[in-house]
Amino acid sequence: MNKIVPISLLFFLIGTVSLFAQAKNETVLVVKDTSKLQEIDPLTPAKAAFYSAILPGLGQAYNKKYWKIPLVYGAIGTSLYFYIDNNNKYRDYRNAYKRRLEGYNDDKYQFLDESRLVAGQKFYQRNRDLSALFVVAFYALNIIDANVDAALIQFNVSERLSMRPEVYPNDITFRPNVGLTFNYHF
Repeated sequence: MNKIVPISLLFFLIGTVSLFAQAKNETVLVVKDTSKLQEIDPLTPAKAAFYSAILPGLGQAYNKKYWKIPLVYGAIGTSLYFYIDNNNKYRDYRNAYKRRLEGYNDDKYQFLDESRLVAGQKFYQRNRDLSALFVVAFYALNIIDANVDAALIQFNVSERLSMRPEVYPNDITFRPNVGLTFNYHF
């Protein structure tokens, strides 16, 4: 019993000396967060959509998705080409039909009768209108793509977030159950 008191007193003194030594040193450790979260700018999708509305493809350039710019111009340009081509053919058939009604038969569609000229007008008019609809649709799709892409750039996809499929046995029937686990590590 006599030996226990001095040994415990010795440990107490060593503990207080080391405590005072740490207090005098005053070394402060700062832990840095290595996975720093990006600041979210809520106006980024609106800016990208505005830029794409001004000039198609500019919103994709703003989002740094340069590979989409040729797709945008290819889609809009092809639709615009077919619009212009169908409009020119519609005018040709229309002018030929008007000249037929005036009594002239000197156009490049001499081999067609009047009913075929009217059918050609309707065909090219329908295709022209459909091409105009595609031009507007691809223009709108360009704006929507820039907006959605800018919103998804800010989406947090860090290593701390995970989703894993899991197959585990049922406690009663021992049949396999399928489930998903969502994990967030701090």
